[in-house]
Amino acid sequence: MVARRKVAVVGAALSDCGRVDDATPYALHAQAARRALADAGLDRTLVDGFASAGLGTLAPVEVAAYLGLRPTWVDSTSVGGSTWEVMAAHAADAIAAGHARAVLLVYGSTARADVRAGRRTGTLSFGTRGPLQFEVPYGHTLIAKYAMAARRHMIEYGTTIEQLAEVAVQARANAALNPEAMFRTPVTVDDVLAGPMIADPFTKLHCCVRSDGGAAVLLVAEEYVGDCRTPPVWVLGSGECVSHAAMSEWPDFTVSPAAVSGRLAFERAGVRPSEIDVAEIYDAFTYMTLVTLEDLGFCAKGEGGAFVEKGRLRVEGGELPVNTDGGGLSAQHPGMRGLFLLVEAVRQVRGDCGERQVRRSDGSPPRLAVASGTGGWFCSSGTVVLGAG
Repeated sequence: MVARRKVAVVGAALSDCGRVDDATPYALHAQAARRALADAGLDRTLVDGFASAGLGTLAPVEVAAYLGLRPTWVDSTSVGGSTWEVMAAHAADAIAAGHARAVLLVYGSTARADVRAGRRTGTLSFGTRGPLQFEVPYGHTLIAKYAMAARRHMIEYGTTIEQLAEVAVQARANAALNPEAMFRTPVTVDDVLAGPMIADPFTKLHCCVRSDGGAAVLLVAEEYVGDCRTPPVWVLGSGECVSHAAMSEWPDFTVSPAAVSGRLAFERAGVRPSEIDVAEIYDAFTYMTLVTLEDLGFCAKGEGGAFVEKGRLRVEGGELPVNTDGGGLSAQHPGMRGLFLLVEAVRQVRGDCGERQVRRSDGSPPRLAVASGTGGWFCSSGTVVLGAG
């Protein structure tokens, strides 16, 4: 049997993000890719694997061609926001097995600019075909699905709207430390509660921002780590899971597929949730953060509301800093945010985050980080555990 190679992330970068009115999605892909390669100090000729989703008729063929790449390994898995954690897992497996030496994951979107320019409207529904046809007539927009799940958790476990609001407050506190975040002005629980109602129980600040932006991550086999200008961040373990297509087929609105993907990732990494120093969690809505914390094992089921109180998620003084860049609630959210979670996790482990850098008790950067993405309306989950060299 051929020994499996270790795999590391050696490049991680964002394109211009937030309000970007003068770029195409292809340009944001290219900008993020160039920056990730420059971050690693490697030439694009080393890249023989490529993964992309969400752009073009034949993704990732069109994006690879735009970038001037001719990969011999490709992935176009598309499972919503968790796409990039699932792709990272696939890429790591391919590199470990010797099917590729360096895989580039790239995403870019002008979701905000397109709405402002009238090129598209806000996405209220994913369509009316297939299983969705039975729910759309009853008002099952994307946000309504998340709101309904949040309400179920409140009924089952006594979770309060103030506790959910705390997620938004602490995300904004972290964003205040991030010069690249779209919104940095602190907010209070009262500010969140006083906002316009979007879908009961969610007011505006319970919901993610709409932004433009792109991200890229470069994974390589262990033999190339010595050629890089950055310290390696090793892929220790990963897991993925798909749950339901229709809300009516979801057995329990208070349990997300992260309960499976997280367990698999931690088992394969050989670590426990209690050992994690920093967590980057998909947060299109406040409830996603709360329930994912439970399902990853950071607290017991039903205790997420109490867990997020008292500043536990903050970079400054938090027991478990979560979404250290401000997350989708405050930093950026250009459609599918899963790749941004990986970029921030890598930067934190490398100690590259400046004012928002998380420190262990001895002053060192985090040694273990987890990135957990969620897709659809809790339809899919991908979780990746990363560690310092």
